[in-house]
Amino acid sequence: MRFSVLALALTVFAGMAVGQSEADFKAAMVTTMPKDIKWVEGANGAATAVLAGDPSKPGIYVVLNKWHPGHMSRPHFHPNDRFIYVISGTWWVGAGKKYAPETTKPMGPGSYVLHTGKGIHYDGAKDGEAIIEIVGIGPATATPAEEK
Repeated sequence: MRFSVLALALTVFAGMAVGQSEADFKAAMVTTMPKDIKWVEGANGAATAVLAGDPSKPGIYVVLNKWHPGHMSRPHFHPNDRFIYVISGTWWVGAGKKYAPETTKPMGPGSYVLHTGKGIHYDGAKDGEAIIEIVGIGPATATPAEEK
């Protein structure tokens, strides 16, 4: 009996040690380490990294936005809903045609925001950097909507 239990334990541990093959792993998923994410600086005070899809084309996309301190967008809207998760920092959000950054609401790490299609909003970072993940359906155009 002891021998059977020992043999079974060794078989289980040997199977765990073998684990997955590299080919199985690569066939099942694609991974990207933070150091390998390709950030592109934009003109609006934010860097963007496309993780999946193409925001300029029809279909689903996933992007990261890294808002630099002291930068905010002006009132604008997008044609489709956008689903946004705050990864780090504080992302400040506001709504309406009048640009009033002092009235924006802070969204900390773990917060979720739904930008409704054609809903006029503005957002960005104040004192520190904020990184957000955006999932949406393209094309992800931004139409200015500020009332002066």
